[in-house]
Amino acid sequence: MLKKLTKTKAPPATILIRIMVGAVFMLAGVQKFLRADEFGAGRFEEIGIPQPGLMAPLVGVFEVLCGALVLIGLLTRPAVVPLLVIMGVAIWQTKVPILENDGLLDMAHAIRLDFCMVMGSLFLLWVGAGKLSVDKKLASPKPAAPPA
Repeated sequence: MLKKLTKTKAPPATILIRIMVGAVFMLAGVQKFLRADEFGAGRFEEIGIPQPGLMAPLVGVFEVLCGALVLIGLLTRPAVVPLLVIMGVAIWQTKVPILENDGLLDMAHAIRLDFCMVMGSLFLLWVGAGKLSVDKKLASPKPAAPPA
């Protein structure tokens, strides 16, 4: 099962997508704690997320932990799944209202980062972590021990 989750034939350049996705999510998660009124519970309450005092730190923990896993390329495919759920909720709660109230062009402008994070996460879900990753090391067959 572990080999199936960590198998990857993606090129070494995949690390660039991992750095982008992992770093952005880690920073977003940290900000939910360091600037809670602006990015954490205060923001969650403002956009109508239920139980913002619980949900913001929970989302922050997932963003930091899953972002770190993506960054180092460990269990990358499973790590991007919760990040995609977080992005889906974020888009639904913050970008769909912009579309409804201000139109497509304003929403298209506001959704740029979200779009990049979703596409980067979907890419990693599809191809895996790439050759420069812990996943690649885990999925690689171990060399046989020389006969004694």
